[in-house]
Amino acid sequence: MSVTEQATGRSVEPRLGRSVSLDHAAELLGVSRRTIYNRIREGRLRTVRTLGGSQRVLLDSVQNVARPAEPAQSVNGSL
Repeated sequence: MSVTEQATGRSVEPRLGRSVSLDHAAELLGVSRRTIYNRIREGRLRTVRTLGGSQRVLLDSVQNVARPAEPAQSVNGSL
């Protein structure tokens, strides 16, 4: 057990990456805050909790949602 775990009595998760507020994620994606909550519930956006209990959206998951899907190609190569 690490010193941090001994001092706090709980496990410390590794930092997963940069995060943004729910409002900022909504602004980046051009959607409402409600849509952000829906995408979190659906598993399309990943979040972390701060020590104060706030929920933040991981920036890499925002970028994954913002990327357009690649167009599907038919078997013979034409659309």
